[in-house]
Amino acid sequence: MATVERLVQRISSTRSFARFAPHVVPSLDRAVHRLTGGKVLLSTRLLPSCLLTSTGAKSGLPRRTPLACMPLKDEDGTVGAWILVGSNFGRPGHPAWSANLLKHPDVVISWKGQEIPVRARLLKGAERGAMWSAVVRFWPPYARYQARVEREIRLFRLERR
Repeated sequence: MATVERLVQRISSTRSFARFAPHVVPSLDRAVHRLTGGKVLLSTRLLPSCLLTSTGAKSGLPRRTPLACMPLKDEDGTVGAWILVGSNFGRPGHPAWSANLLKHPDVVISWKGQEIPVRARLLKGAERGAMWSAVVRFWPPYARYQARVEREIRLFRLERR
């Protein structure tokens, strides 16, 4: 498995992947999620993933976005929070879902078939710095994404409401 994971990390760090993945991966994830009644996201085969339902910053309409996430466990071992990384596959602009969270932080995630109301908070300063280190250990390609763009990649902490 470690060899497959390294290969996927290498491929997902390329500029070619950044060009095609945003057009293919989310559509596949949404279709599989719908077909399995919210129990499966294809991307979970590589990384923990959730389906974010947010309110569009401009449209006000519901937006469903499959995203990789980094679950954070509480002392009792249950997942109490999640980190979302606004990498946009290492492309120049922030992903649209991150603007949605800034304007409407109360959202819902589908996590392992369960709908969970959460509140998003943009991480800043030292808190962001510490979490960025953890995120890069969790999925090393994020460091390459950051190196390719001039913007600071947004990190959001989602906590249960």
